[in-house]
Amino acid sequence: MAAVFDLDLETEEGSEGEGEGEPELSSADVCPLAELRAAGLEPVGHYEEVELTETSVNLCPERIGPHCFELLRVLGKGGYGKVFQVRKVQGTNLGKIYAMKVLRKAKIVRNAKDTAHTQAERNILESVKHPFIVELAYAFQTGGKLYLILECLSGGELFMHLEREGIFLEDTACFYLAEITLALGHLHSQGIIYRDLKPENIMLSSQGHIKLTDFGLCKESIHEGAVTHTFCGTIEYMAPEILVRSGHNRAVDWWSLGALMYDMLTGSPPFTAENRKKTMDKIIKGKLALPPYLTPDARDLVKKFLKRNPSQRIGGGPGDAADVQRHPFFRHMNWDDLLARRVDPPFRPCLQSEEDVSQFDTRFTRQTPVDSPDDTALSESANQAFLGFTYVAPSVLDSIKEGFSFQPKLRSPRRLNSSPRAPISPLKFSPFEGFRPSPSLPEPVEPPLPPLLPPPPPPSITAPLPIRPPSGTKKSKRGRGRPGR
Repeated sequence: MAAVFDLDLETEEGSEGEGEGEPELSSADVCPLAELRAAGLEPVGHYEEVELTETSVNLCPERIGPHCFELLRVLGKGGYGKVFQVRKVQGTNLGKIYAMKVLRKAKIVRNAKDTAHTQAERNILESVKHPFIVELAYAFQTGGKLYLILECLSGGELFMHLEREGIFLEDTACFYLAEITLALGHLHSQGIIYRDLKPENIMLSSQGHIKLTDFGLCKESIHEGAVTHTFCGTIEYMAPEILVRSGHNRAVDWWSLGALMYDMLTGSPPFTAENRKKTMDKIIKGKLALPPYLTPDARDLVKKFLKRNPSQRIGGGPGDAADVQRHPFFRHMNWDDLLARRVDPPFRPCLQSEEDVSQFDTRFTRQTPVDSPDDTALSESANQAFLGFTYVAPSVLDSIKEGFSFQPKLRSPRRLNSSPRAPISPLKFSPFEGFRPSPSLPEPVEPPLPPLLPPPPPPSITAPLPIRPPSGTKKSKRGRGRPGR
């Protein structure tokens, strides 16, 4: 093989196809046009002057912008922008359906943390590739807005299906828990802890496979032995070490998976009360009550997930996801087939087309999709914060046949008796649009929890909401008690 590349470029004989006797020009023989004119000479014959700009020199295969996408439906909205279902109308992947998240720069740059979190979330979406994690296809910006183009998961939230069913059979729960386990294991292998696992952040593809979304509370660079102290998450699914702020690592995700497993099999998270304070007390020191209909393997796994000592929790050791996979609850699972998505999901969404938005809230899908004018002029220094935001996925030419949803839905009445919740006001746009502490910023010193708000009346009870470190900017609530972002 070495001989293939052993070429002598300094040979005297011309290569095939060169004109014989044609003189070769050195760099010294080429006189720039400006030097000719300075010498009082003008070039003869036809010539064309070309201005050297980014457009004329850095010619990329496709210049992505809002003009490349046709707005089809509104999927969600919040204080920072909107989420649309869109169709690509130019360039590669012509006709492909995506979800387009639009963020307003003017609102983000008001707080340095929000700016850092926006870039960090986009970076995670770029770097993490896994069958059970949502994919980023494009990222670009205009003078006043940021755009994320994501695969459109049309199967809806796992939250919605759990609401409709009330509880899952163990075989159904096993399938979803196994796919989530593989996704969490991949994140942990990259030094990322997720910290906001709950039904609202788990989407279904059009085929019925899960996809983790919303990386707003993720924390990077948490490898073996490292801990972080940020108080964040959703109360009902938060590990006790987060609540007591003793320092936490990737083991918090396995606690959350245990709380999610309990929710799937019983109809509500394991520790709930009429307000945040009492819910937190139960998580820290309450007794775990397991219904008698659970099988021995399910009971054992839930108990091991919900160990209050992180070092004793299954998955909390060096084995991480591998220890979870070896539990007898998953004894019938073929993990290689599962990762290759060769295992049939227990539920396949009934969709009429790739554009079907029947799994989304009609409060949004019935609205006229309009991307408001980009009329905000930011200073040059403010725009510097978004350098490097533009992105085109290497796999953008591949066919993406699965879909994505954004807007959370109400918990079903099954939770009214078991899990009433006081509304919380985190800084959040929608599932898949939260912000997280930047790895480059020091951990914030957390103030005491704000006073509790009185619980809402039963008809408007809300889904559990994440808690974020306060950024100093009060966000208004929208929709069903969940804050808009």
